[in-house]
Amino acid sequence: MSKIDEQKDEIAAAMEQLQDDETYADEGFAEIDVEDEEDSGKKMKKEKRKFRRGRRKKKRLSNKMAIALSLIVSVLAVGYVGIAVYYSGHFFANTKINGIDCSNKSVNEVESYLEKQVADYKLTLKESGDKSEEITGQSISLKYVPGDQIKNLLENQNQFLWPESFFKNQNVEAKIGVEYDESTLKTMVANLECMKEENQVAAVNAHPEYQNDKFVIIPETEGTQIDAEKFRNLVIESVNGLSDELNLSEAGCYQEPQYTSESDKVKEACDTMNKYLGVTVTYDFSTTTEVVNATQLSQWVKVDDDMNVVFDETAVKAYIQSLADKYDTKGKQRTFTSASGNTVTVSGGSYGWKIDQSAEYNALIANIQSGESVTREPNYSSRAASHEGNDVGNTYAEVNLSTQHMYFVKDGQIALETDVVTGNPNKGNSTPAGVYSLAYKAKDQVLRGTKKADGTYEYETPVSYWMPFNGGIGFHDASWQPTFGGSRYLTNGSHGCVNMPPAMAAQLFNLISAGTPVVVHN
Repeated sequence: MSKIDEQKDEIAAAMEQLQDDETYADEGFAEIDVEDEEDSGKKMKKEKRKFRRGRRKKKRLSNKMAIALSLIVSVLAVGYVGIAVYYSGHFFANTKINGIDCSNKSVNEVESYLEKQVADYKLTLKESGDKSEEITGQSISLKYVPGDQIKNLLENQNQFLWPESFFKNQNVEAKIGVEYDESTLKTMVANLECMKEENQVAAVNAHPEYQNDKFVIIPETEGTQIDAEKFRNLVIESVNGLSDELNLSEAGCYQEPQYTSESDKVKEACDTMNKYLGVTVTYDFSTTTEVVNATQLSQWVKVDDDMNVVFDETAVKAYIQSLADKYDTKGKQRTFTSASGNTVTVSGGSYGWKIDQSAEYNALIANIQSGESVTREPNYSSRAASHEGNDVGNTYAEVNLSTQHMYFVKDGQIALETDVVTGNPNKGNSTPAGVYSLAYKAKDQVLRGTKKADGTYEYETPVSYWMPFNGGIGFHDASWQPTFGGSRYLTNGSHGCVNMPPAMAAQLFNLISAGTPVVVHN
């Protein structure tokens, strides 16, 4: 620094001091005499010396602090590096390998420890219900085989991150170098008590159950049925890692329920089943009714393994069968009061009520699933005139095979009667007894027998009025018959049809219609 600069600094320092001095007036500088000027110069030199001493003291203090901080940083750095060097050959604090505490241990220390562990090894299997079983190392000829696993784990450890280990647990899974009799281990696992079928109980899914007039959700039940493959693998993994305990529940060895009480599908199924309970299906049988309601529905609806609402098909079909047993009349034996006033028993034939059970099953399920109550007839494959009495009603045709006489009754009154000739029993052409219904009616038809090999028919008979009721058997005019009734049918009977005088056949044709019951009896 030049002398001019030093003088400038001295003057600046003196001016700062003079600003605080009482010799200065507020309004400006007063006139200074020679003696005052000399005093002022002395003071300036004194203040200059004082300022320099203070500055040197502060500089010495700053240097000491810097040296101290440098020493602290150096010590910390040396300590950090030193500990890092230590952890280059040791595992961090709070380190576990396969559940074994290896904190601050070297590879040799860990391997020595593991070797001792192998000698005394025992795997405890914690099972449901506070039960436990053991597999000892001795029983499977377990021995320790030093390898590179532990060394590799240490080498993968970043020693410079050692401070983190004091705040964070390290749980490492590794395959320890061991050898054992694998076949013996598998056999021991298979023969464990927990693996025996009689000791396993399957888990039960949460599911809807009918209680007190509604379906409620029954919670799931934990079971003891083991996932055998998963369990075997976990045992092998535990032995390979020298783990001392395997908790079957915590490890998920037991097969868990697929659905719990909180599963949406269970809740939805329960709601659907309760919706079905509100449905009633009323069957109208004219004179009586049958009702399907919650009593039956609570027994029919259930859930499958995927929690879909389904119906007990066997139970529903059994109910429909019971309706058929009670109300079907087709082919069943009937007690019939003939037009002549006699009571006769008639069985067989194609006429009568018959529920179409397959169609009715589908219709009933659809009614329930729709959630709407209905009143309707069952689905029928065959119908009759009435549900009352013998189901024939009060309009029908009647053929008495014994008397060779027929009647047509309309609205309970005989509208037509005549002698007839029926099938010839001596030639195997008897007219079958039973209750039938007229299939249709037609004029000017040709009735043909069985077609022969040469293309011709056994017979070809033209008729004016044709009214079939049992396949190829029916009423028709028979102009070739000179007489009717009596025993003529035994010698000159038909191939099974009911031969009628032409005029009577014409009248019947005008009276009868398709679907009219036809009662044929002896």
